[in-house]
Amino acid sequence: QVQLAESGGGSVQEGGSLRLSCVASGYSYSSNCMGWYRQAPGKEREAVAGLARMNNNAVYADFVKGRFTISQDNAKNTVYLQMNSLKPEDTAMYYCAASTRCSRGYPRTDELGYWGQGTQVNVSS
Repeated sequence: QVQLAESGGGSVQEGGSLRLSCVASGYSYSSNCMGWYRQAPGKEREAVAGLARMNNNAVYADFVKGRFTISQDNAKNTVYLQMNSLKPEDTAMYYCAASTRCSRGYPRTDELGYWGQGTQVNVSS
């Protein structure tokens, strides 16, 4: 079992930046893979960034490459998502996710995955 707590969402103007944080607590093995998903109103959930924590291997969705960076602080058991050059289409609820193993570089979204409660990101033009 692992518990995830996100923070850092908010409202910014187009071109601005935000940094999301996700603190994992509980059984650390269950958070070997962590990452971020997002869901906008009326749209399906989509993967944003994933991190295999043991080898620090990161993957990104094409629509955030070059703008978002996922990183970790092992001492704090925290994963970050630095979001730069934000666009209105980045507006969504962002969810931190974790699983024991990654699936195609992202945390699993089935019954073997864990989710945070989400943090809202709003980008205005």
